Amino acid sequence: MSHSMHPQTKRYRREESSKSSDEEEDFVFVSAKERKKQRLKKLFKGVHEADGNKHLHDDQDGKDEEEEPGEEEDAQDLARKNNISLLDQHTELKKLAEARKESEIEKLRREEQKLLEAVAEKRALMGVGELAQGVQYTESLCTSWRPPARVMAMSNERHERVRRKYKILVEGEDVPPPLKSFADMKFPPAILKALAKKNIEKPSPIQMQGIPAVLTGRDIIGIAFTGSGKSLVFILPLVMFCLEQETALPFQEDEGPYGLIIVPSRELAKQIVENVEYIAQFLVADGLPEIRVCLAIGGEPVPAALSVIRRGVHVMVATPGRLIDMLDKKMFRLDVCRYLVMDEADRMIDMGFEEDVRTIYSYFKDQRQTLLFSATMPKKIQNFARSALVRPVTVNVGRAGAAAINVKQEVEYVKQEARVTHILAMLNKTPPPVLIFAEKKQDVDLIQEYLLLKGVSAAAIHGGKDQEERSAAIEAFKRLEKDVLVATDVASKGLDFPGIKHVINYDMPDDIENYVHRIGRTGRSGAKGVATTFINKTNEESVLLDLKALLIESKQKVPEFLSLLGDGNDFLAAFDTSTNGGDEAGCSYCGGLGHRITACPRLEAMQSKQAAGIGRKDYLANNAADY
Repeated sequence: MSHSMHPQTKRYRREESSKSSDEEEDFVFVSAKERKKQRLKKLFKGVHEADGNKHLHDDQDGKDEEEEPGEEEDAQDLARKNNISLLDQHTELKKLAEARKESEIEKLRREEQKLLEAVAEKRALMGVGELAQGVQYTESLCTSWRPPARVMAMSNERHERVRRKYKILVEGEDVPPPLKSFADMKFPPAILKALAKKNIEKPSPIQMQGIPAVLTGRDIIGIAFTGSGKSLVFILPLVMFCLEQETALPFQEDEGPYGLIIVPSRELAKQIVENVEYIAQFLVADGLPEIRVCLAIGGEPVPAALSVIRRGVHVMVATPGRLIDMLDKKMFRLDVCRYLVMDEADRMIDMGFEEDVRTIYSYFKDQRQTLLFSATMPKKIQNFARSALVRPVTVNVGRAGAAAINVKQEVEYVKQEARVTHILAMLNKTPPPVLIFAEKKQDVDLIQEYLLLKGVSAAAIHGGKDQEERSAAIEAFKRLEKDVLVATDVASKGLDFPGIKHVINYDMPDDIENYVHRIGRTGRSGAKGVATTFINKTNEESVLLDLKALLIESKQKVPEFLSLLGDGNDFLAAFDTSTNGGDEAGCSYCGGLGHRITACPRLEAMQSKQAAGIGRKDYLANNAADY
């Protein structure tokens, strides 16, 4: 017999010789390639376990920590000595790196979940009396409206196809089918005429699903792009309900309201009142009962509101401060109110406003249908708001906080001192009307004065001006008597200015939500628009990262100075699932796409205010202009 036996064969024969005869019968041949893989896994398994122990025992002495890298190097040396290919080594090292990354992500997920739970509001968004008595409503309000029989006969697959086509996302049980025409919604001819005169021929996606849900008496959370027609989702059903009530049993003196609409700013309140009154005119012209609307906002005389209330009011539109003041003074009651709307609801609930909402809820005497609407509503706010809703339906057209799809967003780096003069160059981009936003009141006045000196017809509004001056400026701008309106964020929430061609952000707001609301003043109702934003080194990195992520999501051009920001800083760039449900990108507290909750500036600001003892009254005092 030859003595030139292969070493591997020798090794296996020695192992076989130590086995019993029974074991020899069960011997299975393992190829050399497979044996290499097994040895490689064994070698790197030790490294992986050592790395895991490193995370579990961070307080070990320096000697143990120094041995870890050496162990990995030894494993690679052994792999080379055992004739294991570089490709196999690379594959195993890649798996090891992915396992490490996954463990880091899981660790951060747990940290974020704890942080979100720590800041979550523990009290339900309900009235004091309901909480004290343990009142729990389990069924939605019953209405007489039903979808057309032919639509009800259609399959669920058809309804899902319609939702997919129009990118409508719904959550909730027993969601009514979407309807693609106002005629299917069974509105009277007078309302159809009013809509046609405004060139509204067919419902938008949020209206297709939102209006049927409201008409069936369901509580809803409505989220859609700015300019998508959210206001009609709550105005049209409310007019229908009030018409039904008035026809069955006319409202008497000092009775009402049946519907209450709460908004964060005076200008938005006036706009909603105008829309309701516009539809009410067509009803009266067709011989139907009059629908009376009351406006309750700061800066408007209380006797004017009381004169409407004394006749019996169907709809009241109010800002929280004036509303609470009138309720406290017993100027009217909410005994028969069954319809509550909060427009721009995330701003109403966030930043201390939830106490106002609880106070208002305490004046209700019975169950009401609650509707919450906004273009930006992070999951934190949605989860909190659901505590006030009964069997809610969430209707989402586009991601909450996403920018309007018809707006071309441009970002320019402009030095702080050059911003005012740079505005003139920006005005040449588009014809008027143009809307300019600035964060500070003094900047608004400065920009208006500069434009007037340069011969530009400009108006201005901010919280420091009285209500009469603010109203006059907005009316002149809407009538196209002024080419430019300069404003603080008081004009960014929900206001509908017809035909805005261009929005200029004199400064980047500290909150990405405000940016979304600002640029949403253009590109409305299917029209195209342009938004130009000035940024410079004074802006916080976190908000610039949010802006960068928003531009990427909207498929907009990202300027070079923004594209370089944040690149390679964190392996979590691809980690874009939230801790609360895993279906939301970015921060689970504010909804910003460019950061996580662990680096959320809004959360830090809120915690700083709490630590400094800044209470709700101080916050409201600073924002009293909108009340």
